Amino acid sequence: MDAYALLKFLANLILPPAALGVGVVLTLLLLIARRRRLAVTVLVLSLAYTLVLAYQPVGDVLMHQLEDKAREAELQAPPCCYDAIVVLGGGIAAAHPPQRPLPELTDNADRIWQAARLWRRGAAPCIIVSGGSFSPGHEAATTEAAAMRVFLLDLGVPSEAIIDEGKSINTIENIRNVKAIIGDGRVALVTSAFHMPRALQLARRAGLDAAAFPTDYQALALPRMPWDNWLPSVEGLRLSTAALKEIVALNFDFRRSALDR
Repeated sequence: MDAYALLKFLANLILPPAALGVGVVLTLLLLIARRRRLAVTVLVLSLAYTLVLAYQPVGDVLMHQLEDKAREAELQAPPCCYDAIVVLGGGIAAAHPPQRPLPELTDNADRIWQAARLWRRGAAPCIIVSGGSFSPGHEAATTEAAAMRVFLLDLGVPSEAIIDEGKSINTIENIRNVKAIIGDGRVALVTSAFHMPRALQLARRAGLDAAAFPTDYQALALPRMPWDNWLPSVEGLRLSTAALKEIVALNFDFRRSALDR
């Protein structure tokens, strides 16, 4: 298991719902060891941790920490003119014949749409689609870059304006490989707003001249029913865990030192 797979595994363990499962297993082991009081404490903390993160306002607060930084960076980005638009993977699932013969859009597909809109506005002459494949145990049918190319073509972007970077499997590799392609050029960086602070941090470390064009904002001031703020929900848990993964990686991912010039 390489470092990327190991870190993803550990990250999933410390966040719900896996964290609750880990807590239950520890509780059972402690009960077997006749440590009843400690077992109850572990179980209560595991339940409380999961429930707190499942509240929508908690997810909003965590997301705002990231998305507010993305908004600030967006305000500083000139509308043009860049050497390339760079769209990071994560917005589309690669085709996997025969079960899935065509790429499938994910919740973050706004990234690809944003790249096409910027190209139509003349922000840059080309789009670099960055994203490989991570498929343990077998060879993936295609890459995220290839999948994004298909979608961009359907959006009207010509093939000659699309550059594939299909080897990276995480944001660090996205940035490193784009830097190798663009050199000292200036790029319009496109990714989800909650992911943008980390992407910019890595770009700075790699010496990539990148301006922020975030999309896919999720912590929105939308009207809610009164009880939505007081009942745990799947959506609240989704927001919280997505934000926490980024906050942890933004502050503690030791792999980013590989980008230091």
